Amino acid sequence: GGTLNFLAMVENLQGDSGRGYYLEMLIGTPPQALNILVDTGSSNFAVAGVPDPDVTSYFNAELSSTYRSQGIDVTVKYSQGSWTGVLGTDVITIPKGIYGSYTINIATILESENFFLPGVKWHGILGLAYDALAKPSSSVETFFDSLVRQAKIPNIFSLQMCGAGLPVSGSGTNGGSLVLGGIEPSLYTGDIWYTPIKEEWYYQVEILKLEVGGQNLQLDCREYNADKAIVDSGTTLLRLPEKVFSAVVQAIARTSLIQEFSSGFWTGSQLACWDKTERPWSLFPKLSIYLRDENSSRSFRISILPQLYIQPILGIGENLQCYRFGISSSTNALVIGATVMEGFYVIFDRAQRRVGFAVSPCAEVDGSPVSEIEGPFPTADVASNCVSSISFHEPVLWIASYALMSLCGVILLVLIILLLIPPRCQHRYTDNDVVNDESSLVRHRWK
Repeated sequence: GGTLNFLAMVENLQGDSGRGYYLEMLIGTPPQALNILVDTGSSNFAVAGVPDPDVTSYFNAELSSTYRSQGIDVTVKYSQGSWTGVLGTDVITIPKGIYGSYTINIATILESENFFLPGVKWHGILGLAYDALAKPSSSVETFFDSLVRQAKIPNIFSLQMCGAGLPVSGSGTNGGSLVLGGIEPSLYTGDIWYTPIKEEWYYQVEILKLEVGGQNLQLDCREYNADKAIVDSGTTLLRLPEKVFSAVVQAIARTSLIQEFSSGFWTGSQLACWDKTERPWSLFPKLSIYLRDENSSRSFRISILPQLYIQPILGIGENLQCYRFGISSSTNALVIGATVMEGFYVIFDRAQRRVGFAVSPCAEVDGSPVSEIEGPFPTADVASNCVSSISFHEPVLWIASYALMSLCGVILLVLIILLLIPPRCQHRYTDNDVVNDESSLVRHRWK
């Protein structure tokens, strides 16, 4: 098995919240070095397999003596972008990770759309979620499962992204750490607070309430989990279900000292700019997310200061600094993305089916912490379950739809048979008989 040296993994990531954090990896024989985006919101390991205008290098499978194609096509769609490629296997090593080389499933990307973006410094993606999300099916062993099995490391990894208060889509030199197989004590301060993983596909968690500037939004707690709440390092922003988003924007606008904000700032189509000497963060409130504790009658809250969600963009004018709003609306999930994760050391404890949060020492702006964790709080004021039990995941959805289709088919068959059996003790229709309303209704209903 691989020897674990967590300190060797400290600072093994580079990137920023605007374009993601990536890890250097050596793929194939002889090794080809590529930067791979760390994504806890998907489950395939994939690399550019052909030249692409937006990618500085790619994995040339023909040059690797250990590459084996499986000849299986695979397509993966993300909330932004998609790619199509072919599955194979090859050996990888992680220079700042675990000693040893491991054979893993690798998709070589042959075509993509809005996936590689101009200026990104990564060439592939490392999906760290569960095999339920792997394409084309959950039988494709994920990268991390292969690593746990072959290197015999504990089934846990942890992630620290250090981009707080630094310009997004900047030089991409903000550091970060992906610790494979455990927890590195130097990457956090205080206690680790754990929330259960509700379902093993995405890292789905249960959010109990949101507060803006210490004021509860007072929404039904199921709104925060509509239709899922996930922890996803591959999503840039904090994404909120539409209802929650508008409540948060209203609350921020109410408590922030600037009322006349253009709506374009909140929707992400406009930047807000201040004189370089000003620190606009003092104008905005703190945002708190309450998560259910492992002891379900308790909760804890993770809070982010405006330094994390009012994000500086690389300098635009001489004496102006412009900022973007690090929160956006989403149609199908609450996503704790990089905007929030940059405040914390996040532990993905798959062995004990829980996600942990601890304050990250790199989450500081001008020497002051921009994130905090507090608890425990009682959960008497919220429902015992804020996650709607009908969670239609793809496999479930398929089973349900096939079952319904079969049922419809059976009913249709029975009706056809009934229509074909000549009715006894009844007047047989002849050609010139008028079709009455009842029978035509049946006919039209099955058109």
